[in-house]
Amino acid sequence: MAKAGSTTRRSDFPVIVIGASAGGLAALGTLVAQLPADFPAAILIVYHMAATSSNDAVLRMLADKGNLPCKQAIQHGVIKSGCIYLAQPDHHLMISESKTLVTKGARENRARPAIDPLFRSAAVEFGNRVIGVVLTGYLDDGTSGMEVIRRCGGTCVVQDPADAAYPDMPQNVLNHVKVDHCVPLAEMGSLLTRLADRERGARISVPDDIAVEAKIAQRVLSDLESVEFLGAQLPFNCPGCGGVLWQMKVGNHVRFRCHTGHAYTAATLLAEQTAKMEETLWVALRMFEEHKNLLVKMGADGTASPSYAERVEQSNIHIRRIKAMLHSNTAATDPLL
Repeated sequence: MAKAGSTTRRSDFPVIVIGASAGGLAALGTLVAQLPADFPAAILIVYHMAATSSNDAVLRMLADKGNLPCKQAIQHGVIKSGCIYLAQPDHHLMISESKTLVTKGARENRARPAIDPLFRSAAVEFGNRVIGVVLTGYLDDGTSGMEVIRRCGGTCVVQDPADAAYPDMPQNVLNHVKVDHCVPLAEMGSLLTRLADRERGARISVPDDIAVEAKIAQRVLSDLESVEFLGAQLPFNCPGCGGVLWQMKVGNHVRFRCHTGHAYTAATLLAEQTAKMEETLWVALRMFEEHKNLLVKMGADGTASPSYAERVEQSNIHIRRIKAMLHSNTAATDPLL
């Protein structure tokens, strides 16, 4: 077999797309350590990380623990078998014309990079040659992308939730998608090696709704006609940009998308709305406290009207109410990374 990363490999090699979030660094290290140096597939990884972070430590870890060359994905980079490509921080990683596409498009599921855009673009590009893998993490990024892979004839693999440090992501896939394999991390390397080596049949046609969503993500801004094709308009606003939301439903899995490209599952939409509500409450708290402090200062300077003390007390009432709401708003602390 040809050397890892060699361009002499067959042109129809499989592509493995992996999504990981909380607990994902350790999981990725364990997984790549199981893969042989002559692994017959390309691997593209989205790992949720802070926008200001660096890939350097992750790339070093993957290279040290594994046998395959690892690199950060670049715009229009050629995808080679036997190589690992890691999404850049604060950029989506997608595939177009068998090359990596790196964009700063709208966030999906509160994340950039997000797992769903990579999975969706890989399914459109490679069909049944795609193997999707969802590892440990919070919430449900990757569920929609895994369903797209299944509908395009690809193979769906999830880490056993009982084996995951944070079981939400793999469990949500199992709740909504008919997966092919659910295995603990210790068995995943050998499974992926077997799946990469197997023969594949003819490709199936890409469903229209999947093709439309892939185009929306790749061109950053979409038109209303495209989004209306995907679902029904709702009386809700996108928490990312304030635009109107459309609801999309495949099976029992409901998602939401605005015309500028933001996309949410029901869980991430609720989490993002909650975060925006908390942000608004903090702004209101600051404004009421500043208003109270100004009234107090005016009273001390003798420039306030006789009713200023009553107005100070009214401000204090509002301040106490807002603080009570903030203290009880525990749902706003749902983590993503």
